[in-house]
Amino acid sequence: MPRRRPKPPLVFANRSDAGRRLASALVRYKGQSPVVLALPRGGAPVAAEIAAELGAGLDLILVRKIGVPFQPELAMGAVADGAHAVTVRNEDVIALAGVSEARFNEVRDRELAEIERRRKLYLADRPRAVIAGRTVIVVDDGIATGATIRAALRAVRAQRPDKVVLAAPVAACETLADLRREADDIVCLGAYDDFGAIGFYYRDFQQVSDETVRSLLQAHPVQPRT
Repeated sequence: MPRRRPKPPLVFANRSDAGRRLASALVRYKGQSPVVLALPRGGAPVAAEIAAELGAGLDLILVRKIGVPFQPELAMGAVADGAHAVTVRNEDVIALAGVSEARFNEVRDRELAEIERRRKLYLADRPRAVIAGRTVIVVDDGIATGATIRAALRAVRAQRPDKVVLAAPVAACETLADLRREADDIVCLGAYDDFGAIGFYYRDFQQVSDETVRSLLQAHPVQPRT
């Protein structure tokens, strides 16, 4: 008889519930005028609750998984937006899948094009958050393999913040341990060895719409660059 996965001790009603509970664990940053950066789309409702609690502006860090061509859900890397795009490679997956350098670059460039599309869709002429010298809280709705969040953290670090904080409701233990080299602080409400899918930790894990992301950004404006 197959062994059943035990019900995790931490389950969220939805992303907003996860965000409110995560915000309570981040209150020590309230007096530091932090900026909150969400990974869209799933990270946006979580980050919006944190921004509301901390009195912070909400912005996005645009990052895309680079999937294996014949198995797109398997990450062979990730790419994040910035003055110079940051690419993270998963060399083990690239080698195992037999993906050539040219094919990797082709998929990466396609994801960069999607990042540009999302920048126009979500941000348009909206002022961007000031990162340099600030405490920056990078938020997603959960962390499984960590490829995309690693690229996001490195892209943020390249903008010279004072401190980089990674915040997520749930994460895989092994991934979280690896990410401690990328962030100055990590706030996670639950970490699990037998992680599974992020949606397993939410009763409502419906896809977040583009309109929702735009509405959340409008509700939490950032201070313009000076």
